[in-house]
Amino acid sequence: MLTRQWKKSSRSGNTGNCVEVRLSEQPNADVEVKDSKLADSPILRASAADWRAITGR
Repeated sequence: MLTRQWKKSSRSGNTGNCVEVRLSEQPNADVEVKDSKLADSPILRASAADWRAITGR
């Protein structure tokens, strides 16, 4: 379950190639995704429907 705190993907392992996700506080976006190894990572915002399509859930 996603919360408003960044959560590291379990598929990232210990390689340092980390993707993090959280619930968005922005209107019209339900999920935010970022690359944690980049100090100034851009944030991808996706609707709940888009997130389900991306994750297959």
